[in-house]
Amino acid sequence: MADNYPSKPIRIISPSPPGGGTDAMSRLVASRLTETAKWQVFVENVPGAGNNIGLRAGARAAPDGYTLVMGETSNLAVNPYLYKSLDFSAVDDLVPVALMGSGPLVLVVRTGSRFDSLASIIQAGKKSDLFYASSGSGTVGHLVAESLRDATGIKLQHIPYKGAGPAMNDLLGGQVDLYFASLTASLPQIAAGKIRPLAVSSEKRHAALPQVATLAELGFPSLTYTAFYGVVAPARTPEGVLDLLNKQINNALDTDEVRAVFAKQGITPQLISRTQFASFLAAERAKWSAVVKKTGATVD
Repeated sequence: MADNYPSKPIRIISPSPPGGGTDAMSRLVASRLTETAKWQVFVENVPGAGNNIGLRAGARAAPDGYTLVMGETSNLAVNPYLYKSLDFSAVDDLVPVALMGSGPLVLVVRTGSRFDSLASIIQAGKKSDLFYASSGSGTVGHLVAESLRDATGIKLQHIPYKGAGPAMNDLLGGQVDLYFASLTASLPQIAAGKIRPLAVSSEKRHAALPQVATLAELGFPSLTYTAFYGVVAPARTPEGVLDLLNKQINNALDTDEVRAVFAKQGITPQLISRTQFASFLAAERAKWSAVVKKTGATVD
């Protein structure tokens, strides 16, 4: 089958609305494959239910290599342990194709907020409720905020949105107090002076925000997390097709142009084999399932 693949357009499902990191990564890989492999590749947004609607559509698609899904930390490594009644399995019904890259989250508040540091948030949160945005229940931002609540005992109320765009809009509008956002979603707003970064969740300071301390530096070494993006396909897709997809996606992304795009969005490239991606994904699932259990996070 791989010998004459692809003989028709390839669909990449973005399980989130336009405007967020998942959608941006979907469109990047589609455009690069169209340019470098000369394939016809298009993106279809299938948002909703914490990415689960789009992921289910991918899991139920024909396993022929013509439907792929942009997976990321929340839908591949968190949701299987957070949602108890899904009618598909991200673990069993989808297989790794290519890991694209990963990046930290950044704790942001709107410019003009009364909060100018993580310490000021903790101080206020011990006295009264604070409201935090996430781009959806089960997203990395949700879990990192719950981990902060668990570590500090502050009063945090979760306000989930249907994607990074709506979450950022309400942060800017003052409807919520804080937001653990991806660098992809937050760097343009930081550059525009509309939001203020207070901490990053990476192990070390990030090159895109060298002046911003890590959560570990601020006293919380256990709150070291990154979010990843990677392409997955329906289980039982032929091995030859999967190998070809991995090769072509890695080739398409292994350019100075893409590295510059990734750097601008705060993403570190990780162009590895399918086997390496599978091992990486197993480790991420073990880590995030423990976070879900420890924090008691729910989708309510």
